[in-house]
Amino acid sequence: MKRRVVITGLGALSPIGNNVNDFWSAIKAGKSGAAPITKFDTEKFKVSFACELKGYDPLQFFDSKEVRKYDLFSQYALVAVAEAVEHAKIDFESLNKDRIGVIWGSGNGGIQTFQDQMLEYCQGDGTPRFTPYFIPRILVDIASGIISIKYGLRGVNFCPVSACATSNTAIIEAFNYITWDKADMIITGGSEAAINQASIGGFSSARALSTRNDSPETASRPFDVTRDGFVMGEGAGALIVEEYEHAIKRGANIICEIVGGGMAADAYHLTGTHPEGIGAVLGMKEAMREAGISADEIDYVNMHATSTAQGDISELVAAKTVFGQRKDLFISATKSMTGHLLGAAGAIEAIACAMALKDGQIPPTINTSEIEPEYKDLFNFPLNKAQAHEINYAMSNTFGFGGHIASLIMKKY
Repeated sequence: MKRRVVITGLGALSPIGNNVNDFWSAIKAGKSGAAPITKFDTEKFKVSFACELKGYDPLQFFDSKEVRKYDLFSQYALVAVAEAVEHAKIDFESLNKDRIGVIWGSGNGGIQTFQDQMLEYCQGDGTPRFTPYFIPRILVDIASGIISIKYGLRGVNFCPVSACATSNTAIIEAFNYITWDKADMIITGGSEAAINQASIGGFSSARALSTRNDSPETASRPFDVTRDGFVMGEGAGALIVEEYEHAIKRGANIICEIVGGGMAADAYHLTGTHPEGIGAVLGMKEAMREAGISADEIDYVNMHATSTAQGDISELVAAKTVFGQRKDLFISATKSMTGHLLGAAGAIEAIACAMALKDGQIPPTINTSEIEPEYKDLFNFPLNKAQAHEINYAMSNTFGFGGHIASLIMKKY
């Protein structure tokens, strides 16, 4: 008999809320997290806005030594995980820590540390004065290691990397390891801290970012005919993923169940999605096959939908292929509020799906007023504010540069 997998704890550090309750309230209200960038001088940049965290002070969570040791993406991970552990009411000392693991993702790792240290070196006198924490701070897997060290968890521990599909991949891998009976509980999710000169400059030169500098809060507009690119976001999402009987035995509060995950590839382009959404179709179908359900049973899809011209269309094409015309299928893109958290996007969006299942509220898409004409009548697109509606199955899609596809299905508990 296949082992069931449930979610028992959530933690969020996002541009629209520094905990799950604030994040979810902002999602339901249709709040934008976009604003002018405060982290660096954007005068010479084509893009001057992003979805930054609001009011984040590392010294509220770490002592000064820890702040020196950890890049921002690791700090974000630890903060979100602490909330998820508390939410799940876990007493690790009463559990077998050999059977508890960490699978944590990030697309860019310590890119802030790498940029800062290289700028310091290049602008100095040529003498290398790198911090001894330079290498461990930049490693993309280091957050996973730090989490395991903090809680003494000796089970499976690694960091999958699949660009912007990373944290969905991490959640699917956590699901897999528990169903394979290689773990009883896994801390999973992802974190990203890439709002800096290198990332903004690089994505801007690739023409991936919106340039609506005069109206940041309305810049992310998925599915809209006037969309012009995504808005960079930052933060972390953490999920406690647990074997069902293990959760019941310790009296855990079960939020929802994970029932399927599908991973595939577009095998098409370095950065662009396949025009016919071939990989997305494969990923969604594989997730449903594993879940043992038909396309008609999916009630809500949180689309990857970053607000890029090609990406949104290819995903809509894929959705049409998989679901046909279904006016009873709710489709939205929470990136319109949070911005695109890159490697952490899947985790934050999985939390939105979990809360949608729990509360019976469909997250909206904001800023979108004129949906692509060919697709606007195919599905139900809730706009601006959440809609009350019972959801039994929710799907979350994430895609990444390199053609990576990861689709996750969760079920109401």
